[in-house]
Amino acid sequence: MASLQQIIDDFEFLDDWEDRYRYVIELGRTLEHMPESDKTEASKVQGCVSQVWLVYRIDASDPQDPVLFFIGDSDAHIVRGLVAIMLAACSGKKASEIIAFDEGALFSKLGLIEHLTPQRANGLRSLVARIKSEAKASLERSAVP
Repeated sequence: MASLQQIIDDFEFLDDWEDRYRYVIELGRTLEHMPESDKTEASKVQGCVSQVWLVYRIDASDPQDPVLFFIGDSDAHIVRGLVAIMLAACSGKKASEIIAFDEGALFSKLGLIEHLTPQRANGLRSLVARIKSEAKASLERSAVP
């Protein structure tokens, strides 16, 4: 899977939105496989028109600020690519970094929101909210003695 910086660089290189959409779809194809058993009601991201699932595991080697690793999937090609972008931004990061992440700046830099349908933009926001919610919950759990 591409790094976030690679994705940003590639977006800057591609000036046509048709090419960018194709690139987003290609990013979706690079997502780590999500087993069907993980595609449950509990892992479904609410607020998305398409089906989107998100699961994670925690590396608690730093119990005060655990690292979260996400796996996501969608039944829609472009949405899978949007999931890939968000996982490049957040997976493998400390919970505090995920919570502090400025997704608005990323979306602005990539020009995403203005080129997505309102439903996809809302779904993307729902995905970000879910990722940040899981990070916040992991921090809260680590603070409990």
